[in-house]
Amino acid sequence: MSTEKLLKFPCLFPIKIMGINHLDLVAEVIAIISSHVSHFNPQDDVVTKLSKQGNYLSVTATIMATSQEQLDKIYTELNNHKLVKITL
Repeated sequence: MSTEKLLKFPCLFPIKIMGINHLDLVAEVIAIISSHVSHFNPQDDVVTKLSKQGNYLSVTATIMATSQEQLDKIYTELNNHKLVKITL
């Protein structure tokens, strides 16, 4: 079964990004998502959490997803970024 059938677009969709705790990580994630989502508000739509030892940072961005194609493009770009270790 395709994801298109599991999700009914448009819908709120949380994207969890885990990456290296670097000064630029959050800004880079926001820039990538903003380039694909027109009404993305980082102040309200982004939550961060530092790992216990401080080496990694979890960033959860909740977007209004409009299509599977949009989500695929966001995930591809995030996964290709040097600071990102994994996306869920």
